Amino acid sequence: MASARVLKRANGTRQVQIVWGKVGGKRKVEYVGSGRTDEDVQLLLVEARERINAGQGVLELGLDGPRRAGEPLEEVASQMAALWDALNAGFRALGFDEAAGDDVFRDLVLARIVEPTSKQAAIERVLPEVGVPHASYRTMQRRLRLYSAEGFRDSLSAACARAARLGPASLLLFDVTNLWFETDKEVLTTPEN
Repeated sequence: MASARVLKRANGTRQVQIVWGKVGGKRKVEYVGSGRTDEDVQLLLVEARERINAGQGVLELGLDGPRRAGEPLEEVASQMAALWDALNAGFRALGFDEAAGDDVFRDLVLARIVEPTSKQAAIERVLPEVGVPHASYRTMQRRLRLYSAEGFRDSLSAACARAARLGPASLLLFDVTNLWFETDKEVLTTPEN
C-alpha cells in the first residue's frame, strides 16, 4: 500500500516522497519534490496522491460545487446502525441476551466484534463511534466479577449448546485481544517441532 510522507531537511525545506512498500526487503521510495512553504508542500502532497491513484479512474459522485483534484471529501456522518442491528440480532438468536441478562456484557461483546481491542477502548472509543448509549468503563470493571462467576459461564455455555443443538457442553472464555504477534519470517511448524 502506497503512502505519501513529508520529511524535514536540515536546510529548512520539506521533501515529499511516496513510499510504495517493500520490494525484496527494501522500501521503494519515489521523490515527488521539495518545498519551503505549507502551500508548496500541500501541492506536492496532492501530486503524490495523484501519482498513487494514477490509472484508477474517477467515480462521479455528483457533488455540488467545484473541488480541486486530490482535495479530500468532508465526512459529514458515519453510521453503523445496520451492523449493530445485525450483531444484536445474532446475539439474541444465540440466546445470549437471556443467558447473560446484562446490556453491559452485550455491548462489550459486540463492540469487540466490531473492532477487537481492549475492554477500555471498546467502552470509551468503539461504542461512541458506533453511536449506541453505553455504560462507563468503571461500570464495566465492576461487572467483571459477575462475568467470571461459574453460573454466568454456565448460562452462556447452555445457550451455545442450545444454538448448536448439543447436549451439555463447556465454554471457555479466553481473551487474546491485547496480544499481538508479528514476524518478518514465515514460521512453519511440523509434528517434529
